[in-house]
Amino acid sequence: MPVRLIYETHATTVDNETGIATGRLPGELSKAGREQAAELGERRRGVDVVYASDLRRAVQTAEIAFGGTREILLDARLRECDYGIYNGRPVSEVGALRSRHVDTPWPGGQSYRQVVAETAAFLEDVSKLWQGRTVLIIAHRANRLALRNLFDGVPLEELVDAPLDWRPGWEYTLA
Repeated sequence: MPVRLIYETHATTVDNETGIATGRLPGELSKAGREQAAELGERRRGVDVVYASDLRRAVQTAEIAFGGTREILLDARLRECDYGIYNGRPVSEVGALRSRHVDTPWPGGQSYRQVVAETAAFLEDVSKLWQGRTVLIIAHRANRLALRNLFDGVPLEELVDAPLDWRPGWEYTLA
């Protein structure tokens, strides 16, 4: 039986509001982000299980949204792309370099292709464990790009420089 997969980005962080590319740093939800996380919990009450990146901003989102009402499983394969020495740098600086790191890892970090591989391995496990269930993922921008690449076939080269088309969740069917 297929898995109904719902992907949501973590809620807004202080870094988002100040133009910082957090990358693999923990991050902290802003006041607006905490409100968004509560709304996420209301919007997605019907899920069977919640998976989240183990980075603080995703964990906070999951805990505010579902703490005590759903099982929350943390998975390191759902982390944001590791920008290496660029973690915590201005978004404008990181954004200007993204296309160089589709296949070449960021200095001291990883490539977007590596994020896709980690996301694919995660999905393989989920497809075996949660057949016929609804699984919510709370993760990061790079994971959204990975899902678009894996499910929709959009080349990473097109995705890394495209603006994030935020909306309240994306849904996929995982066979």
